Amino acid sequence: MKKIAVFGKSGNGKSTLSKKLASDTGIALYQLDSMLYQKNGEQVSHESFEAKHDEILASVSWILDGMGLLGSFNKRLEAADTLVYVDLPYLTSYWLVTKRLLKGLFIKPEGWPNGSSVLKGSLQSYKFLKLSPKFWNGKFLERLEAMSENKNVYVIRSVKELNEFVRAKA
Repeated sequence: MKKIAVFGKSGNGKSTLSKKLASDTGIALYQLDSMLYQKNGEQVSHESFEAKHDEILASVSWILDGMGLLGSFNKRLEAADTLVYVDLPYLTSYWLVTKRLLKGLFIKPEGWPNGSSVLKGSLQSYKFLKLSPKFWNGKFLERLEAMSENKNVYVIRSVKELNEFVRAKA
């Protein structure tokens, strides 16, 4: 594992998992939300994001956490040697976004871009969760399965599996 893409629905523990992988492997972690947004919470230009993203993909090793832009996501899937898809049930996802929002009123959530509103971000996460079945679906899983012939592909479907994966990779 040298080039690891961690992705999935909003609030599913991707940042926590990615930080643990980075800590245990010594591989540099790049959180896409932090690359997509400036310190004041405004989005960076697509060109700026793509340039930084492509620079990371060209490096020897990396962990990229999150979705980012669709074009960059597809490049990342191709470039990675390890894909970690966190696919928790929707009810769990909604609960975890709500929990992050409530905790975020007091403490900045892990991996949250500096200066970004937790309320605005959480509302955006709810919106993405509502739209998620159009993207994170059986057709996407088939695509990942096809990639498993030449990549390590992990699909995590429960909080228990997420915790076990973190422990196993430690």
